[in-house]
Amino acid sequence: MRLILLSLLALAIAAATGLGLTWTTATRGTDLGTLTIGAWTARPRTGSSDIDPYARAAIARSGELPIGTGDGVAFTATTDDSKKLLDGRCDVVVSGVTPAARFWTLTLYDTKGRLVPNALQRYGFTSQEIVRGVDGAFEVRITSRARAGNWLPTGALERYVLMLRLYDTPVGIATRTQRDAPMPAINTVGCP
Repeated sequence: MRLILLSLLALAIAAATGLGLTWTTATRGTDLGTLTIGAWTARPRTGSSDIDPYARAAIARSGELPIGTGDGVAFTATTDDSKKLLDGRCDVVVSGVTPAARFWTLTLYDTKGRLVPNALQRYGFTSQEIVRGVDGAFEVRITSRARAGNWLPTGALERYVLMLRLYDTPVGIATRTQRDAPMPAINTVGCP
């Protein structure tokens, strides 16, 4: 009888551990196949048949539709370059250039993956509409208060996520460094 109880206890512990770890990796993700350049993170294999099982479970849980490897790659940022969480009450500047791409978008989401509501209905910029300097660099201000130029309103949301999607780009699985893919800098320039 004691052997049966110990076996059932061991089985219950193993099941709880397995289910807990599965839930954690499906909700928080893993670093398998992750490409990190500055504050930007991408998982280039997500849109391919080489996707790892943890990323596949996270996509099934979230319902998101990843960009196919042949179409491009999506980078996300939840912190600035100093590893400070992106705060909608602060002034954040995304500046510089993007890697070579036929087309790109920069979009602002809340932490649940929804567009951030605002009166202007401005949720992001595309490579075709952004105002650039003579050197091709751009600067996007992400703040709760109106700014001149390229401005994305946060609605004073406490936390948000930036997503930079690069379409028809050589950036992908073989990319390793900032030199391979010059990503825009993300800097917090002020907090009230």
